[in-house]
Amino acid sequence: MNIIVTGASKGIGREIVKYLNRNSMHHIFAVSRDKKQLESLKSECTNPENVEIFDGDLTQNLESADFYKAIQKADCIDILINNAGMLINKPFMDMSEEDFKSVFEVNLFSIVKLIKLTVPSLRKSKNPHIVNIGSMGGIERSSKFAGLSAYSSSKAAIANLTECLAEELKEDNIHCNCLSLGAVNTEMLQQAFPDYKATINPEEIAVFIGDFATKYGRLMNGKIFSISASTP
Repeated sequence: MNIIVTGASKGIGREIVKYLNRNSMHHIFAVSRDKKQLESLKSECTNPENVEIFDGDLTQNLESADFYKAIQKADCIDILINNAGMLINKPFMDMSEEDFKSVFEVNLFSIVKLIKLTVPSLRKSKNPHIVNIGSMGGIERSSKFAGLSAYSSSKAAIANLTECLAEELKEDNIHCNCLSLGAVNTEMLQQAFPDYKATINPEEIAVFIGDFATKYGRLMNGKIFSISASTP
């Protein structure tokens, strides 16, 4: 399978790449802004020759990026895992309009752009699957926390977009699902909850995401799954 993973340099994205790379039949396009971390990621992989790394800002013009040129050369794209994310922990009244725009640029609009660019390649796959990584903070009637208004509302938008795309892309046989994650021990969790330690590690959730993306996309479409062992 040809698989794109964004936000691949650290945390959950990094572990997704490492897990999927254990299967030598997978070719992975790992995308992040941190080139050094991507290089170290590749060196840690079981089959590094099957990992292509691309450093760049997904909020910028992707059509001129080396990453876009590379996926165009591929026979198809089978899986797109939209894992890149941004969080600003700040009280709502202290959040500037620019703060909100920055969070939504990464958490929503970069995903919109990337899906648009990859749909032609996804159409060529036998069982294409888009997996959007959401958050429990974006789920209706879930617990909400002060300081996370921009992050949670952007993740709510991703969940809704998932449902819309499942309908719009069904004639292309492209399935789109959202995994709304609870607390996982990452840098982003520490940014949101400095004094909290989750019971789930990135390595554990990466196995779940990797298996879901590659094995179960054909069985469901337009679904939003809450994946959480604790609150937060």
